[in-house]
Amino acid sequence: MNDRFSEYRIMWVLVFFDLPTDTKKERKAAAEFRKQLLLDGFLMFQFSIYMRHCPSVENANVHIKRVKANLPPLGQVGILSITDKQFGAMELFSEKKTKEPPTEYMQLELF
Repeated sequence: MNDRFSEYRIMWVLVFFDLPTDTKKERKAAAEFRKQLLLDGFLMFQFSIYMRHCPSVENANVHIKRVKANLPPLGQVGILSITDKQFGAMELFSEKKTKEPPTEYMQLELF
C-alpha cells in the first residue's frame, strides 16, 4: 500500500466555535470567520463545527495556521486534527438512525 494514501496519514481538521452574536459587530465577525473557513475549503458539519479533509499532516498544519490567522476577537474556537482512520470510526445519528460519515474526498494532484 502506498504510504502517501494511508488512513493514518490522511487528516481531518475540525474547527469548533462558540462566537457571540449579540451586536451587529459581533455578528459580522462571526459571519466573516465562517466565510473564511468556507473559502479555505472547510465544510459545515454542524452550525458551529466545520471540517476539512487534508492529504497529510503538513497540509493540515497549513490550514490550521490559516484558521489561527482569522480568529475573531471574541468567543471560543477549538481546532482538532484526527486521522482518516479515527474519522471513519465516528458514529453519526440523525433522528435515532445511524448515518454514514461523509464520503472520503479524492485529492487531485498535478505534476
